[in-house]
Amino acid sequence: MKVVIVFGTRPEAIKMCPVIKAIKRCEGLECCVCVTGQHKDMLQQVLDVFHVKADYNLDIMREKQTLYDITYAVMEGIRNVIRKERPGIVLVHGDTTTTFAAALSCFYEKIPIGHVEAGLRTRNKYSPYPEEFNRQAVDIVSDLYFAPTNSAKDNLLKEGKKEELVFVTGNTAIDALKTTVREDYNHEILNWAAGSRMILLTAHRRENWGTSLENIFEAVRTIVDEQQDIKVVCPVHKNPIIQETAHRILGNHKRIKLVSPLNVIDFHNIIAKAYLILTDSGGIQEEAPSLGKPVLVLRDMTERPEGVAAGSLKLVGTDKEQIKRNLKNILRDSKEYLRMSSAQNPYGDGHASEKIVKILMEWRERYTKNEK
Repeated sequence: MKVVIVFGTRPEAIKMCPVIKAIKRCEGLECCVCVTGQHKDMLQQVLDVFHVKADYNLDIMREKQTLYDITYAVMEGIRNVIRKERPGIVLVHGDTTTTFAAALSCFYEKIPIGHVEAGLRTRNKYSPYPEEFNRQAVDIVSDLYFAPTNSAKDNLLKEGKKEELVFVTGNTAIDALKTTVREDYNHEILNWAAGSRMILLTAHRRENWGTSLENIFEAVRTIVDEQQDIKVVCPVHKNPIIQETAHRILGNHKRIKLVSPLNVIDFHNIIAKAYLILTDSGGIQEEAPSLGKPVLVLRDMTERPEGVAAGSLKLVGTDKEQIKRNLKNILRDSKEYLRMSSAQNPYGDGHASEKIVKILMEWRERYTKNEK
């Protein structure tokens, strides 16, 4: 059975490359990789690390592209790919615009869809935006659901999905860490931060652009000024809005290092060496707890409540005073830090990709019978 895997952004690539590798090791499944290029350079870095070659690259990325542009370009490109390949199933991941548009194209062509990282919910369609809508819409048209946790499965069952089509696999992000995190890793950033408690800061969410992003950066700069033993590393997203805000507020500080987006090996290993993480990202909420790092989540709600329940994540929002208060607390309270850093990882055992392949093989048997 032919499996077409579609993704377009760096986070999707990190989480889908282990699935691709697992499918390619499996007799009975043929893997076809289609990237949309929603991210371009950052996407290729991940493919190189995992030694994955795309069979199709839609190369949709354009300067100042909008959600309209991405959706149209992906739908048109995916339509052509699936009409040519006629796969038994198409796998999409998570909640990007690539994922939504690809799933909708498959639905129009009546091609079965498998949703990796299905069932995550905040139940607020604008938080995160547009991701919450994307993931709910994809789950409406999917045929197989690979839920990372039991709570994600419960969300799907409450929405009426058939239990025999929903599988708890763990998160493939944990699988990826086995390839990227290295004991002997070194980097100039680590040399720069030596002797200090290093904080990794990432902020890029569309709903945080403007005042919220300024609040985040201003709060961090204030704490760095007050706490002489910390240094902050901030990989700055390439979006011009984020670039301008980050350099205006955080630039020219001797203990804040603004860097270009890091490749996946550097990024994962710097997470592993960091003291704690400040982020509005989704994927880091899974990766950091797996590496024993506390995470202050720069959002008011999260679709990954398991980490909050386990104690490894804490929602701190985007209010300047609240961020400062929570950051001060964890820097000063060693018991709180130990509690968060030693919390059990709720996102799986690093074998999610293998579980997905096993489920696909069972799907293949049904698919083959139907073909006969």
